[in-house]
Amino acid sequence: MAKILVIADIKEGVLKGSTTELLSKAKELGAQTAVAAIGSNIESLTQDLAMGSDTQYIADDASLELFSAGLFASCVVEAAKQFEADMIWFGFSETGKTVAPRVAARLDAACATEITDVSLEKEQIQVIRPAIAGKVIQRIKVNSDRLVAVVRAGAFEATPGLTGTQNAVKLSIPETDLKTVIKEILSDASGEIDLADADIVISVGRGTKDQAGIDLVKGLADDLAAGFGSSRAMVDGGFMAHNKQVGQTGKIVAPSLYIAIGISGAIQHLAGMTGSKTILAVNKDPEAPIFNVADYGIVGDLFEVVPILREEIKKIRG
Repeated sequence: MAKILVIADIKEGVLKGSTTELLSKAKELGAQTAVAAIGSNIESLTQDLAMGSDTQYIADDASLELFSAGLFASCVVEAAKQFEADMIWFGFSETGKTVAPRVAARLDAACATEITDVSLEKEQIQVIRPAIAGKVIQRIKVNSDRLVAVVRAGAFEATPGLTGTQNAVKLSIPETDLKTVIKEILSDASGEIDLADADIVISVGRGTKDQAGIDLVKGLADDLAAGFGSSRAMVDGGFMAHNKQVGQTGKIVAPSLYIAIGISGAIQHLAGMTGSKTILAVNKDPEAPIFNVADYGIVGDLFEVVPILREEIKKIRG
C-alpha cells in the first residue's frame, strides 16, 4: 500500500481547504495517509488534521512562526522519513513551490509541479500536468521510488464526511538555519480577499480602459464578496498590482465562479483560470478567445453590462 504524506496549508492559524482536497485524493487512491503541520500555536488544529489522515506530524514552535524555507523543509523531511512516505504532496502555494524542490533534493526524490492528477499503475507513480502554458498535457511516469509533488489549485475535489484517526506525533524542531535569517514579512494590508482563497474571482482586462472602468467592476466584486484580479495587460499598464495578476506568470486560481470582464483571453491568462468550476465572460468582441473556455458568455459593452449585473444581483438578494 502506498504511503502519501500531505503537507498542511496553514495560513494565519487557519487550515486551508486544499489540505482536505489532497487527503481526499490520497484516500481515493487507497493509500495510507499522514499529514504534516508546521508552524506556531497550531496544535489546536490536530482534530481537523485528522479528517482524512491516519497520523498527524506536528512541528509547533515559536521559531516556525515566520516562514523559513530551510527550517520548513527540514520538518517535512523528518516527517517523510518517519512515515516512510512514497509521495509527499504540497498544495499550490508560495510555500509549496519554494519548499518542494528542497525536500526532493534532500530525499533524492523525483519532483513534479503543477500536477492535476496522480495514479498508480502496477505500483509505478504516474502524474498528469499541463505544459507550455496549457497547450499540451503531459502524462509522466515517475522512475523513482519517491515523488515530491506540488498539486495545482482545484485539481482534486474534497470528499464530504472524510474520516481519519487522531494520532499526533511531535516532530523535533530543527536548529536555526544559519544560511538565512528572516527579519520581517511584508504582506498586503489592503484587507481584500486573497485570490487563492476566494470562492468567486472577478478579473478585469484591457477592456476596462482606465481606473474608472476598474472601479466600476470593483463594485461588482464587492457586491459578491469576490476576489479581485486582473490580466497581465492591466498590471503592465500600472493599473493593478502584480499580486492581482491571474495567469501563467501570476496566480493560478480555481474558484467556484470566475468572471472575466474585458479580457480577450490570451493563453497566458487562460493558463491561470481554466481550472475554475464555472466561467462567465463579458466582452464586446464575439470572437474573443475567452468565449472558447467560458461556460456562459455575454457579448456586450462592459460599461453597460456590469451595472445591469449589479442591479440584478441586488434584486436577487433583496
